[in-house]
Amino acid sequence: MIRVEPTQYSALRQQMVASQLRSRGVRDERVLSAMARVPRQEFAPERFRDQAYEDHPLPIGEQQTISQPYIVALMLEALRISPTDRVLEIGTGSGYVTALLAELALEIISVERHVSLAEQARALIAELGYSNVRIETGDGSRGFREAAPYDVILVSAAAEKVPPALVEQLADSGRMIIPIGHDDAQQLQLIEKHGREVRIVAREMCRFVPLVPGPVS
Repeated sequence: MIRVEPTQYSALRQQMVASQLRSRGVRDERVLSAMARVPRQEFAPERFRDQAYEDHPLPIGEQQTISQPYIVALMLEALRISPTDRVLEIGTGSGYVTALLAELALEIISVERHVSLAEQARALIAELGYSNVRIETGDGSRGFREAAPYDVILVSAAAEKVPPALVEQLADSGRMIIPIGHDDAQQLQLIEKHGREVRIVAREMCRFVPLVPGPVS
């Protein structure tokens, strides 16, 4: 599924998985394998490709970033994604996490606020051969009701509180992970829905760009 790439990137990716993820406690082998396959450098602007496997975010334009690999791995592991899951992603960005989700789940619907980023991600995801991804432009805080419910929702932008629309669009036994808080203090929250009961587990501290309503050109 992944196109041929320079050897040095493959070696750096394996090193990333070993030293940044596995050694720091990430244990989900499906997540580790996905992150060992998806070429993060392809999602980075050319001038940042030499930093693609360092453990920090990378700017991608529109004041957005590709998230830190370790935080991405923690989020994916917490969601316990199965090969039959339908996933809603809020904040496509570069498409890197979208590609990881495509490796792990049956179907991905990803919502991006910025038209330019959505178009770039759509083209790259297609070029890499993923056929189980649909990228829409819109207000991520509203989810994507047309295709709900979802087994999994992953939000890659920080909200001050959990958007009610996203909870509503979770399937029974569905899981969602979302950063909650302000610029200077955010924490991942894992949300599980069981019938009418919603359980919230506070997870790691983090820092994401804000979840902003509405699409922009």
